[in-house]
Order: sequence, then C-alpha cells, then structure tokens
Amino acid sequence: MSGQQSGRYTLIGSNGSPYSLKMRALMRYRRLPFDWVIRNSRNRAEFDAVKPALVPILKLPEDGSLHIDSTPLVYRLEDRHPDNRSVIPDNKAHAFLSHLIEDMADEWCTKMMFHYRWAYDADIHYASHWIADDGFPDDKGEKREEMAKSFAERQISRMPLVGCTPENAPVIETGYQRILSLLETHVSQYEFLFGTRPSIGDFGLYGQLRVLATDPTPLSIIRAIAQRTESWLRQMDDASGIEGDWYGADALPAATQGLLSFAGYVYLPFLAANAQAISKGKDSFSLTLLDHPYSQSAFPYQVKCLQDLKRRYNELTDENKITVDHHLGGTGALAILASN
Repeated sequence: MSGQQSGRYTLIGSNGSPYSLKMRALMRYRRLPFDWVIRNSRNRAEFDAVKPALVPILKLPEDGSLHIDSTPLVYRLEDRHPDNRSVIPDNKAHAFLSHLIEDMADEWCTKMMFHYRWAYDADIHYASHWIADDGFPDDKGEKREEMAKSFAERQISRMPLVGCTPENAPVIETGYQRILSLLETHVSQYEFLFGTRPSIGDFGLYGQLRVLATDPTPLSIIRAIAQRTESWLRQMDDASGIEGDWYGADALPAATQGLLSFAGYVYLPFLAANAQAISKGKDSFSLTLLDHPYSQSAFPYQVKCLQDLKRRYNELTDENKITVDHHLGGTGALAILASN
C-alpha cells in the first residue's frame, strides 16, 4: 500500500448484515488493515450523522470520514489501493459480468435472505435473538425478549415492500436452490467465478449466502444440496491466504455461465419491469419469473442500478461487448442493457 493510504480503516457493521460480511471478507482478502466494530446501542450515537442509517460504514484512516453503500465502497478501495489484490478482473468484459453478478446478489439474492429469515418461525426466533444480542448487548432477560420481538415485527412488516410475500415465495425459493446448484458444480477453496482468485461477484454472493447459511431453514437446504458450497463460504470468510489468477477471456466455467444466464432471464427483466413502472408513475409491477408470477412495489433505487448497468455496458469497447454478448445472448438481457 502506498503513502497516505497506509493507515488503518474501521469497518462498522453487523453480523446479521450480508453487506457487512461482504465488505469484511473482501477487506480481509485484500489484506487491508482494518478494525471490525459491531454497531450497537453503546456506539450507535457515533454514527447518527450517517444518512441513510445503513451498515456497513467505512471510516477512512486519514480524516475519519464515514462512507456507506457496499458497492461504491468496493470501488473506492480499488481506487485507493489499485495494486493490492484487486477484486476486479483484468478483462473488461469479465469485469462487467462480475459486477452484474455482484449487483444481482445485492439487489435480488437479498430477497432470498430476507424471505427465509422472516417467513419461517424457527428463523424468526433465531435471527431476531442473535441480532438483538449483537445490537443491544446490555439487554438481558425480558428486555432482550422485547427487543427481539420488536425487531422481528418491524422486519416482517417490511416484507411486502421488498417483494417477500407468500405469493412470491416460489420464485424466491426456486431461485435460491438454482443458484446453490450452480455453485455446487464448481466452487472450492481454489476455484471462483472468474478465476482462481475471488472477484467482486464472488464477494457479492458470499455476503448473502453466508447469512443464508446461518439461519436454520436456508442452512438446512444448503447442507442438503450444496455442502461443498457451504465449505466455500467458510473459506471465503478469510481468503487472505489465497493466491490466484484470472481466467482467460473465453474460459468461464459452466457455473459462472449459469449465474449470468440467471441474471439475464430473472434479474434484468425484474429491473426493467421496475423501471418501467417508475417511469409510468405506477406503485407496483408484475411479471413472470422462473415460470411463476411475481409482483412487488416499485423501488426507485433499483432504477439507478439498471441505469448503472446500462452505462457500464455501453462504455465497453466493441471487442468486449462481443464477449459479454456471448455470455448473455439468448436471455433477453442484451435488449435491456442496450435500450435507452
């Protein structure tokens, strides 16, 4: 690391937050010096000025400034440490495709995490109590029970806003098992999506799946159909000892291709339908995904996600677009990415 960027970061997060775990694992892999601080009732006031009130929060070493939103944080660290075990593939087409997988993990796979955590009684009880333990360490006995109940009720009330309804459960649960099945065919301690080293896409999936591999119901599923993937998640938690290379331009494994196809026929159509609803002033939208009906409230932030993906695609050279088009062709994704 160079000059002014050689100080020690502070990463403030939560063990129940997939985005916090994503950033923690990424910083460990990149061997960036940092302290991990769990945001809780004792230190919460220190971060009240951060809006929106999200985790993780990255505190910069040189000025103590606080920054949020995991994807911009990944790229901020890339800019600050360009020669330090980058998670962005050298091949520009693969860099785009890896970003697409990361974006899908952040915005779509998080529905899987949220659904399983707050749809089933065992998961509600387990998650609400250990999140209360982390967030309110001084609450014991009855106060702990009250805090866990209050937190669970708040999260359950938000489920329709993020599309986690009983009607959408077939899409979400089918997608979870499909992603696990794809990963199970490939990943290992030394095999990742874009090389023998982890990319931003790997870390995006890791964050969501690591939480899913903690809560009881999705954990039982991953152990039944994807035990190797569970091992990979444990290994990803601290990959600071991993050395590796990126795959060649035409050498993506079938698992990566399958995930890209999933993004093409599930995630991008979802983003497009949401953007269309917003443009027409509609409050909600519906479409068919994985042969099941899916509907939810329109969400303005995800319009920005689609716009960013379009920008990144349109900034590719013609040669790199050929590679991207090869991997996304036949899914309907290209018409979405190339549209105005």
